[in-house]
Amino acid sequence: MSKTLEKKWLKEAASKVPAGFSGTTAWQSPSNIALVKYWGKHGNQLPKNPSISFTLSASKSETSIHYQRNDSGRLQLKFFFEGKENPAFAEKIQRFLSQIIPYFPFLNQLSLEISSNNTFPHSSGIASSASAMSALVMGVLAIENKLKNTHETDLIKASYFSRLGSGSASRSVFPVAAVWGKTTFLTESSDEFAIPVVQQLHPVFQDFYDSILIIDSGTKAVSSRAGHALMDNNPFAPTRYKQAHKNIQDLYSAMQAGDLATFIRITEAEALQLHALMMTSDPGYILMQPNSLAAIKAIRNFREDTKMPLCFTLDAGPNIHLLYPASVREEVLAFIENELQPLCANGFWIDDIVGQGASAI
Repeated sequence: MSKTLEKKWLKEAASKVPAGFSGTTAWQSPSNIALVKYWGKHGNQLPKNPSISFTLSASKSETSIHYQRNDSGRLQLKFFFEGKENPAFAEKIQRFLSQIIPYFPFLNQLSLEISSNNTFPHSSGIASSASAMSALVMGVLAIENKLKNTHETDLIKASYFSRLGSGSASRSVFPVAAVWGKTTFLTESSDEFAIPVVQQLHPVFQDFYDSILIIDSGTKAVSSRAGHALMDNNPFAPTRYKQAHKNIQDLYSAMQAGDLATFIRITEAEALQLHALMMTSDPGYILMQPNSLAAIKAIRNFREDTKMPLCFTLDAGPNIHLLYPASVREEVLAFIENELQPLCANGFWIDDIVGQGASAI
């Protein structure tokens, strides 16, 4: 299927930029939180196992692209992050855009000034590359649409090219929840793009909350890119990939049925397996901090005492994502204020909920 899509996109590519062509497009795209984790990759940003995630709402990147024709025959780029020119990020963006130019040849006739900012701490274990790269791709597709005088954005195409910039970015463009990676139980699934699964979910998961406890807002000691690479020699990797295939099928079934007990069990197991894989890499490393463990203990104790259906997960960092349905919102907010907020850096946490994916600003 992907080869057919690639041929279609190459055939339809806009290649000529008319004189005087210029404008600005602005997009927001959210981060996402994986429930079954993608950890380990191969080839050109392909996952070693499938993953499923909630799309977030408040945790997002906002990216504007000012574009105008230039006659140099090559892409020219300036990049500003949170108001300051950032040559290191510009170099990363330049490499990414150069990679996709065969599908978007008009880029070689443009000067781009890209400005981006996040609503959450960068590189702290919230998927900032997912939101940033998907927002960027949505902007590139908007420029292509203007050249072709079309208006609809193909989200599968957006997911495919977002994946080339950041694997988890493939999931951010879709509303509520997405699956990325080939599975036996979803025939339309693919390693090369994510697919939306919102229509198949039980209503309890359509407005699920994610309260993100910022245990540490600093930059991670080990990047996700380096962490993925360490899976190549991790002795537990083959078992992990087999377990992930089982977990995603079981979790997906639970999310269809509204089975919160199974959802909680698998989601927490996935989070702890992810961090166990980090600890057993060579070299091993630990991203959780003492307050991460204190928060996990408090969450489990609260669940045991109250029987409320809340659980935790973590991405590749120390921060805790507290997941719960809207029906227990009031009680959980009191729990956060009384027991969890004191564990957060400067008392900071992000009140988030599943969201609708990427959109124009």
